[in-house]
Formats: sequence, C-alpha cells, structure tokens
Amino acid sequence: MDRASEIIQVIESNPGIQFREIMRKTGLKNGVLEHYSSKLERDGVVKIERSPGQTRFYPLGLSDCEMCLIKNLRRETPRQILSLLLQYDLLSFGEMVDKAKKSPATISLYLAHLEEERIVEIRFINSKRKYRLAEKDKLRDVIERYHPSIIESSADHLADTFSSL
Repeated sequence: MDRASEIIQVIESNPGIQFREIMRKTGLKNGVLEHYSSKLERDGVVKIERSPGQTRFYPLGLSDCEMCLIKNLRRETPRQILSLLLQYDLLSFGEMVDKAKKSPATISLYLAHLEEERIVEIRFINSKRKYRLAEKDKLRDVIERYHPSIIESSADHLADTFSSL
C-alpha cells in the first residue's frame, strides 16, 4: 500500500484524528505527512480542519455538524457531557458537575462551547435551567456509524449508554 492510501485508510478509520495521531499510526515523519496531507487536501480526497494548536482530518462525505460532533466525542470532557445527556435527557448544571466529577469551571467552559456549537441547548423546566442535546438522534447516528474508532478510551462506557437507549 502506498503512503497516500495508508493515510486515507487511517483517516477513514479514525474520523477527526489529529496530525500527531496519524504520525504515530503510520510511522511517518512530520514533513512527509505534511507533504502527503497537503496533497490529499488539494486533490479533494480528505477534509482538514485547522485551528490553533490542532489539525483534524476527516474523510469526505461528512457534514459540518457530523464533524463537530466527532471532534467533541474525541475529547474527554465534552464526550462525558454528551454521554450524560444521552443517558439522562435533561440535567441541571449541578447534576452535570456531580455526575461528571469535574470542577464547575471545567463543566461551564465545555458547556458554553457545546452551546455555541448548538450541540447542547438550554430548557427552563419549572424555572430551573436544564441542559439537553439539541439533536439527540444525530448524535446517536454518529456514534453508531463511527463507533468505536471515534470513542477510543471510553468506548465501553459510551457504547453501554448508547445501547441502553
């Protein structure tokens, strides 16, 4: 298998994978991977999302929403928040902090990010602020289609949560 095909296979098996992860999985050096990834992007074979300190790779055919969900599922705290909301439907901020066993500041930071990306939304129930998934079915679909590769270390927990729904 040539290098470009190997890189494409890694990306398709691990949507949302970061540059360094591809280096580890393929054994390619930084410059070689940069050369091939730029060529693959130019040729329209893969999508690359660049942000400060982070470059993520996606196979073609994913919507922006799916890419956003995958990116958040690959990060520990957002994945944990999404998993809790899949399991409990509606949670208050305090309930989320207790169940996630994270600091209020950490939960607040990631919740704000998930709200900004319109993955999580706020509902007021009996004058109390509750959080829920904006598109629960879309999240389930992404988990079903790309599990276990995007879930990585918490695959068993999230798979259990998903299968219980």
